[in-house]
Amino acid sequence: MDESTLKKLRETNNIKDFVDYIRPYYPDINITKETISEIEKALFHIYIKLIGRILYYSPEHMRKFLKTFLLKYEIKNILEIIIGSIIGKSRRDKEKNINFLVEDYLEKTDFINDLLEMTSLDEIQFFLKNTKYYTAIREGILYFRNNDEIFVLETFLDRLYYENLIKSEVFYKKQEKAMITLFIDYKTEIYNLNMIYRGIRNKIDKNLLSQFLIKNYLFLNEEKIKILLNSKNANEFFVKLEEYLRKIDELKILFIPIVLKERHLKWSLEGLYQNYYFKKFQIKIDDISYLTIYRILELILKKEKEIIFDIMPNVIKLLHDKYEMLEEKHGNI
Repeated sequence: MDESTLKKLRETNNIKDFVDYIRPYYPDINITKETISEIEKALFHIYIKLIGRILYYSPEHMRKFLKTFLLKYEIKNILEIIIGSIIGKSRRDKEKNINFLVEDYLEKTDFINDLLEMTSLDEIQFFLKNTKYYTAIREGILYFRNNDEIFVLETFLDRLYYENLIKSEVFYKKQEKAMITLFIDYKTEIYNLNMIYRGIRNKIDKNLLSQFLIKNYLFLNEEKIKILLNSKNANEFFVKLEEYLRKIDELKILFIPIVLKERHLKWSLEGLYQNYYFKKFQIKIDDISYLTIYRILELILKKEKEIIFDIMPNVIKLLHDKYEMLEEKHGNI
């Protein structure tokens, strides 16, 4: 969607018109209920289907990258199963929130079906013992049992995803490596910054918070990350981060403005880093080997951003307005 399309999207007044408006950009979208979770699930189903089509036609090394990229959605499937098991959902109820397309593209449908058969955390942990997920799951379940919180489990799995992206770098050829490594660097830096900010705001122990971070950097080095981690409060963190970013020569050269919003820090960081990423490689896309990789990454990154930062905030607003109107209507009866 271009900016004029997004502007019209923001001007739509009800959820039915909104869904009809986005339908040409998300063909075959199937929304069974007008709820936030169902609409988000339907959008990402189309998005993953798009990645599957790209995967089918991509060269070997890009297929490797796309499969590693899709791990984030397998992690969501695994979390759905674990959380469903914690609250006692049946297999049938758990599988309603599983995206089987992901497992199909990763050739792991049997794996997720077997995991769905597990009914307890001990069974899940044992089943995952010889997989890449085992250590994160073990530590996350231990913390949950001691503290009745799943955020450590979620965070360790997020960290695992980025660590797998970093490990995949060795498989790429020269042009692929340049573009994919920068993608990984900017994504991990956003992850680290957002994690520190959330940790400070939620008063998470600094020693625990440091375990969630990844030693991989783009604009900020290990020393600056440690300084940000030790900020006394969220405002101090925000001021220091802005100061660091304003001194980055590469951002100045490409005329990229530093516009951070504390309330939506992750969104503004994503916009900033993605702007830098595409400007850096735009000058090279006359090279056919760069062009193919550029177009693939441009499509999957901008489509994901469109769902998370453009469509879903409007969906949430429209549904909240709808329910407020219904409450007022019933309240006046």
